[in-house]
Amino acid sequence: MTAAAPHPPAGLDLGYARVSTTKQSLERQLEALTAAGIGGERIFTDKRTGATVDREGLAALLKYARAGDTIVVHTLDRLGRNLREVLNLVHDLAERGVGVRSLADPLPINTADEGMGRIAFLLLALFAEMERTFTAERAANARAVAEAKGRHVGRPVAHPADRIEYARLLKAQGASLGAIAAKTGIPKTSLHRYLTAVEPAA
Repeated sequence: MTAAAPHPPAGLDLGYARVSTTKQSLERQLEALTAAGIGGERIFTDKRTGATVDREGLAALLKYARAGDTIVVHTLDRLGRNLREVLNLVHDLAERGVGVRSLADPLPINTADEGMGRIAFLLLALFAEMERTFTAERAANARAVAEAKGRHVGRPVAHPADRIEYARLLKAQGASLGAIAAKTGIPKTSLHRYLTAVEPAA
């Protein structure tokens, strides 16, 4: 956004949009904030990964916000990278008299509302954290099952160049893939990649 205009005395809706990588687009979030009646001069943005909430756009927004204002986001997770960040930020804003409202969460949030708004916020944050936990558990379980079946999960294991050259020599001598794997200790899947790779011309 451009430099924000002087803050009027009345409470404002202030927009915030964030994407976690430079390859993602802010367009959908900006369209939602504009449709909610927030002008471009009141929308703050960040478009890079950050380990903390100390991001340039968010920092400017927090500096600009006054008691009675409401920070509007497309979804609550735009405010932070994890549950703790979001909870801490919303708590700090509440102490300053600044509300938070989301537009597209399964349970739309408005912490400026007493009672149900705050309960909905806490439930949504809890569900988001639970989903992250379940996703991590599913990934760990899939990894354990694959490893139990003898399959490697993750990035391919790098092998020494001399072993790869030895494997190519054995292939040139007519050895089978199984025999090459047994002699070099390189799995067949990796051998296939190494032995079919186009070697650079001399």
